[in-house]
Amino acid sequence: MKENNIVNSEDIKQSADKMAKELVRISESMEFDEEALLDMVQETIIPVEQFFANYTCAIMEIETKFKVLNEQFSLIYDGNPIESIKSRIKDYDSIIRKIIKKNLPRTLEAIEENINDIAGVRVICSFEEDIYRLARCLLQQDDITLISKKDYIRNPKPSGYRSLHLIVSVPIFLENEKKDVKVEVQLRTIAMDFWASLEHKLKYKKDIAPEKLEVLTKELVDCANVSASLDSRMQNIRNIILGKSADNYY
Repeated sequence: MKENNIVNSEDIKQSADKMAKELVRISESMEFDEEALLDMVQETIIPVEQFFANYTCAIMEIETKFKVLNEQFSLIYDGNPIESIKSRIKDYDSIIRKIIKKNLPRTLEAIEENINDIAGVRVICSFEEDIYRLARCLLQQDDITLISKKDYIRNPKPSGYRSLHLIVSVPIFLENEKKDVKVEVQLRTIAMDFWASLEHKLKYKKDIAPEKLEVLTKELVDCANVSASLDSRMQNIRNIILGKSADNYY
C-alpha cells in the first residue's frame, strides 16, 4: 500500500469523473447524438463508478470489523490495541499503470481478478503482539477468506521494512447481489509505520546523489533494527506490568 496511491474518501469518485470529462471533451470535437452519448455513459462511466464504489464498501466492512474488535478488547482487557486505522483506494492512473505492467486485458473484470491491492486498510497498533491477535481474530470470522499472507515482521525485507500483509476477500451486499471484494490489510506498530513513512519519502526523492542515497539507505536499515528492538522492549515492559507472559496475555 504505497503512500502515493492514497486518496481521501471524498475523492474516490474522481477517477470516474475524470473519465466523464474526457468523454465530454471527445464528444465536443465529434458528431454525437444525445442517445449515443447517453449509451456511452451507461456503458463506461456507470460501471467504473460502481467498480470504485464496491471497493469503498469493502473498506467500510473491514474497518467496521476492526473497530468492533477494538471496542471488544477495550471492554475485556481495559485497553485498545488499535491506535489508528487508515484506508485508501488506488487511483485510476495507478491501476492503469499496473495493468500495463502486468499485461492484463483492459477490462474491469480482469482488474478485479488480478490486482489484489486496489482497496487497502492499514491498522496501526501499539504493540507487535496486538498485530497477530487482531489478524487471528479477523481471519477467524466466517465471512473473511484469506487469499495470501506475507509476514514482513518475522521476515523483514532487506530494506528493513516490517509489516504484516494480508490479502482477504470480504462480501459486500448490494441491492440485488452479494459480491466478494479483495482488500489488502496491513498491520504494523507505530514505530513500523513511522519508519515506513520515512523510507517512502526517501524512495521517491529523485534529487539525492547516489553516494548520499547509499549512506541513507544503510542508515534506514540500522534505524529499522533499532525500531524493532524498541518494539520488543516496549512489549516486555507491558508484559511485566500485566504480570503475564506474551503467550497468555489474551
